[in-house]
Amino acid sequence: MSEPEQTARPKQTGETRLPGDPGPEALIARMIRVDQAGEYGARRIYEGQLAVLGHSASGETIRAMAEAERQHLEEIERLMIERRVRPTALQPFWHVAGFALGAATALMGERAAMACTAAVEEVIEGHYQRQADQLGDDEAALRARLERYGADEAGHRQTALAHEAELAPAYQPLTRAIKAGTRLAIWLSERV
Repeated sequence: MSEPEQTARPKQTGETRLPGDPGPEALIARMIRVDQAGEYGARRIYEGQLAVLGHSASGETIRAMAEAERQHLEEIERLMIERRVRPTALQPFWHVAGFALGAATALMGERAAMACTAAVEEVIEGHYQRQADQLGDDEAALRARLERYGADEAGHRQTALAHEAELAPAYQPLTRAIKAGTRLAIWLSERV
């Protein structure tokens, strides 16, 4: 005789959390808060790049990526209202820092602006995947949205690499610094 087959139970958000980890509601609030901050920061980075490179050969490419980030931001801001999630208290800082990062890298040249995009999007793609992995079947719609955003960010990274991001002056130290700053911004925006 064979053992009775067990039916797979749907995975629930937060079921694998450890003591001290936020519960499902707090976890989702953190996700939405940090994602809104990230998409807002990305929009500001692109605005900074466009202020410098808006009429350059890469201006249209940057505008197209900025439009995708604008759409993400609008969707996440609707989620914030629906789920009653407050924005990060660091929003005024990201307003200035995002624009400054975009403008500064654009002033270094089109390749440096693309290196900035490649670095930020690499970190954000992984961030969205980690978030999606934490969500259960009870949050399937949110998980699908985050996976779609991650795919969009991966596309932006590939676009930046196709526009010679890796040929930017000091590519390695520049992208290491931007990735570290992006990881810090994620950590802070989840909590503050």
